Amino acid sequence: MKNHLFFIHFFLLFAIGHTVLAQEATLTGVVLDENNIPVQGANITYNNTGTQSDQNGVYVLNIPANQEIQINVSHIALKSLQFTIKLDENQEYELNPILKNNVEQISTVVISGRERKTVEGITTLDPETIRNTPSANAGVEGLLKSLPGVSSNNELSTQYAVRGGNFDENLVYVNEIEIYRPFLIRSGQQEGLSFVNSDLVRNVDFSAGGFQAKYGDKLSSVLDITYKRPTRLGASANLSLLGGSVSAGGISKNKKLSALVGVRYRDNRLLVNSKNAEVNFQPLFADVQTYLSYNFSDKFALDFLGNLAVNKYDYEPIEEQINFGTLQTVQALRVRYQGQEEDQYDTYFGALKGTYKPNDNLTLRFIGSAYQTQEQEHFDILASYALGTVNTDIGSEDLGDIEFAEGIGSQLTHARNDLDALIFNAEHRGTYTSNQHKLDWGVKFTHEDIKDRLQEFEIIDSAGFSIRPPILDIINDQPYTPFSSPIVPFSSVRAINDTKIDRLSGYMQYSIRSTIKEHEVWTNVGVRAHNWNIYGDTVNSTDSQIVFSPRAQIAIKPDWEKVDMVFRASGGWYHQPPFYRELRDSLGVVRPEVKAQQSIHVVLGNDYSFKLWNRPFKLTSEVYYKKLTDVNPYTIENVRIRYRARNNAEAYAIGADMRLNGEFVPGTESWVSLGFLKTEENIDDRGYISRPTDQRLKVGVLLQDYVPSIPSLKGYLNLVYQTGVPGGSPSYADPYDFQSRLPDYRRADLGVSYIIVDANKRLRKGNFFNSFRELSVGVEIYNLFDNENSITNTFVRDVASQRQFAVPNLLTPRVFNVRMGMKF
Repeated sequence: MKNHLFFIHFFLLFAIGHTVLAQEATLTGVVLDENNIPVQGANITYNNTGTQSDQNGVYVLNIPANQEIQINVSHIALKSLQFTIKLDENQEYELNPILKNNVEQISTVVISGRERKTVEGITTLDPETIRNTPSANAGVEGLLKSLPGVSSNNELSTQYAVRGGNFDENLVYVNEIEIYRPFLIRSGQQEGLSFVNSDLVRNVDFSAGGFQAKYGDKLSSVLDITYKRPTRLGASANLSLLGGSVSAGGISKNKKLSALVGVRYRDNRLLVNSKNAEVNFQPLFADVQTYLSYNFSDKFALDFLGNLAVNKYDYEPIEEQINFGTLQTVQALRVRYQGQEEDQYDTYFGALKGTYKPNDNLTLRFIGSAYQTQEQEHFDILASYALGTVNTDIGSEDLGDIEFAEGIGSQLTHARNDLDALIFNAEHRGTYTSNQHKLDWGVKFTHEDIKDRLQEFEIIDSAGFSIRPPILDIINDQPYTPFSSPIVPFSSVRAINDTKIDRLSGYMQYSIRSTIKEHEVWTNVGVRAHNWNIYGDTVNSTDSQIVFSPRAQIAIKPDWEKVDMVFRASGGWYHQPPFYRELRDSLGVVRPEVKAQQSIHVVLGNDYSFKLWNRPFKLTSEVYYKKLTDVNPYTIENVRIRYRARNNAEAYAIGADMRLNGEFVPGTESWVSLGFLKTEENIDDRGYISRPTDQRLKVGVLLQDYVPSIPSLKGYLNLVYQTGVPGGSPSYADPYDFQSRLPDYRRADLGVSYIIVDANKRLRKGNFFNSFRELSVGVEIYNLFDNENSITNTFVRDVASQRQFAVPNLLTPRVFNVRMGMKF
């Protein structure tokens, strides 16, 4: 596959190429309004010459190079924007100006849409930073994990927890279209690729809580992605030892049709084979995405977003040894395996979005989407284990071997799980603006059809005796009475479910920007409603349920001369109606009576913008509190969540987040984040214990740097430190008896890249590398300090002492990777 990507790269190089215009530079982009809607007919001018944006808001303007040029962007219905720019010879610079309704913009730096997002409590991430940040699972999710309040102790997974929530409590949108993920995945190394293709991304917004009513019914966070609209013909390719990606985009001559396509391939063998286990691993993670847009007129446009993903996971473990304990007493678990695992997750997604703008104040959007996932999880694995102390005598021939086995046994796991889910959505969204007022509304119908066959069991043998599930009421009084009870698995689940869910949801929200004396005030109030009905051939239908979720935000920017601050308060009553995963209990039974989990959420925030070393910085601080009721308790096994499917708990989460970002190094953005969290739950009124995501302390650092004398040599450092979360409990065990925590999670990923050519660096005329718009090579080191992090515990019995040992399941050690990136 890597060879195929290599040939694709050269094909694109010679097929596309690009023309260099002497003594000139090119300014290109998309003119947008405050709602990120393309503006047609905007004038982009300098020195009495210029151009106009087309139906897509696209413009291309050639300007003189190596001199300061004042650019004016204007539209009859919007306020003008003026800025000064200086480009090098042959440089092509993409700039997407935002025209506002209210304030004249005159600056040497373009004021972007970040002002609106600041008052909404939204964090905006730079797509180039996402693409350059080193991570074992590179992409949007990899960068999110460096933000405060976002935690994940698994570098192989794209899943993340936000402020005490779990993986199922996060919303993901791409161009206003809700995105789903596969159901059956239970470990990070099975995931492969996330839905979001970072090569196609134009904008990334993230909210960790207190979000508006226009976003859906989840309890924790919103990730809002916007894909690019190409303004020219171009392509890019990225190759590494973990796989590769190719993307291409272009626009038709009449500027009506734009197209974007991306192909990705990932191979996790470099990471999995580096672990302390001997395995045969043959993964295939690949997907194709496309985003098409066609402007029928200046009032109506039609977009299509499509995705086809194939994730095939063939895994044959052979042998593994895990050392644990103390320096004085080193213990080890050695496991020899027989059997294999064959999993496959195929997903298909397509969405049409029509945007109709009858006038400058009103925008109507119609969205229809379909998502299908076909998943299989098949495995038969026999594990024979020995637990004992390790020979630490340096001069011994048996150094590192188990010299005395305290516990021996075996475990047979079997699964034949198959799932087919089909989800349809039909949605209307509308926006009306008038001066400082804005009204948003929407209505959505969803039909979910899930067919699920669950068949798995586990047989445990300890010291030659089959272990029975402790929930069985069996009396064994041998030798006085013969014991004739049959041998039964330690755990066994068999279920066939045919479940259908119809949902009708809607929202309405009102925003206004005003002033109190000289102080700017921004207010948003809204409400969501969600009604759902569960039925099916294997489900006892119940009455439909409905919930209402009022939400509000307010932000104040004081008119202070020397201090630039914004104060925010947001919150509301949030609900999360159950999805299929939350309806299925540990025995595979679907319980339609499960209610929506509820959360009263309050967030207080402050943004302080200042200059340090004559460079811009911002300190963002937030404190939050969540009161959760009708909580559906769960356990986490790697990334697999198992719900009790009962609303028999209450919980809370309280914490504080801080993030300082700015130009620690001139011309680059870096940040330091700090988060504190405490989240506990009370199950059946037995008292509060830590929730599985109780991540008390989180520190994240993202640093971008370059060598001043060699600016083409750049470095990227991604640091994460997190205190340990609860390590889980054995099957059937009471979580109140198992509250021990995993070790702290410590990880550092380092990336070093060298730019051979880009818009600011060209080689001698005729040099082959000038055929690239950009070309860079780099080296990455994952887990720089080779920390032994763990994801879960395996509980093993010691026959001698009748104790259970929590043996950590270790993650990846230090790994080296090589990358190459190119644009045409």
